[in-house]
Order: sequence, then structure tokens, then C-alpha cells
Amino acid sequence: MANNRMSEAKSSIFDVDKRIAIVTGAGGALASAVSIALAERGAKVMVLDIRKDKAEETAHTITRGGGVAEAATCDVLSLEDLERCARITLDVLGTPDFLVNGAGGNRPDGSTEEEFYSPDGKGTTFFDLTYEGMRNTFDLNYFGTVLPTQVFSRPMVERKAGSIVNISSVSAHNPLTKVGMYSAAKTAVVSFTKWLATHFSKVNVRVNAIAPGFIMTEQLKFLHLDEHGDYTPRARKAVDHTPLNRYGKPEELIGAVIWLLSDAASFVSGSVVTIDGCFSSYTM
Repeated sequence: MANNRMSEAKSSIFDVDKRIAIVTGAGGALASAVSIALAERGAKVMVLDIRKDKAEETAHTITRGGGVAEAATCDVLSLEDLERCARITLDVLGTPDFLVNGAGGNRPDGSTEEEFYSPDGKGTTFFDLTYEGMRNTFDLNYFGTVLPTQVFSRPMVERKAGSIVNISSVSAHNPLTKVGMYSAAKTAVVSFTKWLATHFSKVNVRVNAIAPGFIMTEQLKFLHLDEHGDYTPRARKAVDHTPLNRYGKPEELIGAVIWLLSDAASFVSGSVVTIDGCFSSYTM
């Protein structure tokens, strides 16, 4: 009898059953995997994405599997959209317990084609980046995390209970070549995570982040695989610098996210969990 109670106690600390989660960018590979995993564990998920068809696709996957999900179109840089989705969440699912800020991504107009500047280079360099392109990349990744948090965390703060997970990147630790604005924004996400964790510390709302390394998604396949399905030179560099010698999979983020959201991480706030196959630890 005692052993049964101990077993239940051990398993329940990771429990997200009947909790209500909002996931932004949930039409993308990473956030959709998180959304589906939360629903499989009994959470009710508000699936948000700027692409209506992608949000609905994730929600349908959840409901077909017997889970509970509601999809809505949401531009994470629009306060009007965010407030509308907050109302939908409250009306349809209830007060959110969790927020996963999954919206983000790199943009070509915020990146260089050349790794190193050279007067003889043929591709775009730092001097070719436009203010609009840099701002678009930075805003999507940084304010696309800050603004949803500002709107969706209010009920958590009022109830004095909640957990937020932001998605940063290993490029926040050591900026990757070419993607300077993306790296800068993901660094800002780490700073924001730590700042907000302290700011919310007296109202029992925890704020953490994960920092994924190279995770193979459809977008990354387009950029890192050639027409024959082989690694491009940049992709080979990424794998060679990853001691586990492979790309990660979206589902390999799930364990860390579930842990950070659940009561198992009740004393964890202001932390950044790196999930990169040892990429950021390897120096030679």
C-alpha cells in the first residue's frame, strides 16, 4: 500500500492532466510536437499560429487522438490578435496554467549570405542588411515572445499559479555565423526569461527557457539538405560540431518542456535548459 502511494507521488509531479496550455507558433514542427505531447498527457491546448491551416492541422491531430484542443489564428506581434485569443481561451478552455512561446524563426532578410566579410565576397554581408529586415527578424523572435507573455500571463499572475517556457537557441550562447539578428533576439529572450522570472517570483509564476541546437525540421531540411537529400557544407559543419553526431528531433524537446511546466520543476525558475547534443559544450 505504501509502495503504491510512493509510486503515485513520483509520477504525479510530472502530471499536466487537465491543465490548460497556450502554445504559440503551434503550426511549426517544434511547437506542434510540444502541443501534441501536452494533449497526449491530458492537457487542454490552445493552438495558436499565424497560419490558420497549420494551427487547425495541429489541433485536428490532437482531437483525432482523443485530446482537447482549440485552434485560432494569431499574429504574436498584434496585441489585438493576442487579446482576442486570450478571450477565446478563457471562454472555451478556461484560465491558462501554462504558456509555451514557440513562435519565432529566422528570416532571410535578416541574415547574411557570407560567413566572413570580404571586399571580394559575392554574397550579402552585414553592410547589405536593411533596418527593416533586421527589425523583422528581431521583432518576431523577441517581441513575439514578450507580447504573448504580457497578455497570456495576466490570468496566471492574478491566480498566483502558472508556468511559462520560452524557446531560445544555442545561438544565444555563441552566435552562429550568418544569423546575427536571430542570435541577438534569442539572446534577448534569455535575458527576458531571467528578468521576468525574478519579476514574477512573488506571485508563483515560473519562467524558464529551452535552448535547442540543430533540430531537423522541414524548414531546416530545405536549407540543410541538397536536392539528393545529402547534407550541404553548412549542415555537415553543424553535425561535425555536434558530439552526438546528428541532428535532434522535435520530440526530443518534449521531456524538458514537460518537466519545466510541471510541478516537478517547482523550484526551477529563471533557468535555460540547453538541448543541443553537446554542440555548445564542444570547443575543439
